[in-house]
Amino acid sequence: MDALFVLVHSPLVGPSTWTPVAAALRALHRTAVVPSLLGVTDGPPPFWPSIADRVAGAVTDLSEGRPLVVVAHSNAGYFVPVIAEAVRRTSSVVAGCVIVDGAMPARTGPTPVVAPGLLDRLLPRVVDGRLPPWSAWWDEDPGPLFPDEETRRAVEAEQPQLPLTYYDQQVPVPAGWDRAPCGYLRFSEHYEPAAREALDRGWAVAHVPGLHLHQLVDPEPVAAQLVAMTGGW
Repeated sequence: MDALFVLVHSPLVGPSTWTPVAAALRALHRTAVVPSLLGVTDGPPPFWPSIADRVAGAVTDLSEGRPLVVVAHSNAGYFVPVIAEAVRRTSSVVAGCVIVDGAMPARTGPTPVVAPGLLDRLLPRVVDGRLPPWSAWWDEDPGPLFPDEETRRAVEAEQPQLPLTYYDQQVPVPAGWDRAPCGYLRFSEHYEPAAREALDRGWAVAHVPGLHLHQLVDPEPVAAQLVAMTGGW
């Protein structure tokens, strides 16, 4: 039985960042689901339990004994260990995990969810305890990340304004979470150090050249690489 691909978007954006790859996987006769993490920061911190439970809940009625491959993009990489454990608690089998152009969790926890120095740069942009939408963080125009203006509008419409407390949380790293195979799929040069870290851990590593939202720009090769990377799992 082929695995169910569980495509987890970064909490900084929305599920539309994975929708084209889900469609491309289905065109390859694979099953894919994109759980929505929108609204996970509406309650009190920490938010990682809600993120893990939201993903596990989204696949409970879909797995039907099918093994799962957890695929997490960008900032969602920090949450892969707790997502994998939450999914296993639903009696689903985790065939493996892939981080795509994203953050690596610590070898042992807890893991902070912000890169060093980023928060200092963002603090002047905080209003009423909330950050601006992700695409407004950068001094340069993020337009090249998107294949067209329609896609950009759809992605930007979903972007939450995260509370600053999002970056206060420390995500646990359960022992043995990575006993199933793990992989890293890199797009951009920015995440080359993370890919090297994955290689050092013995993970499968692949590269589809592109910018950080390349899954929107060219979803078919991304889907094909995910299938190739995980086929033996």
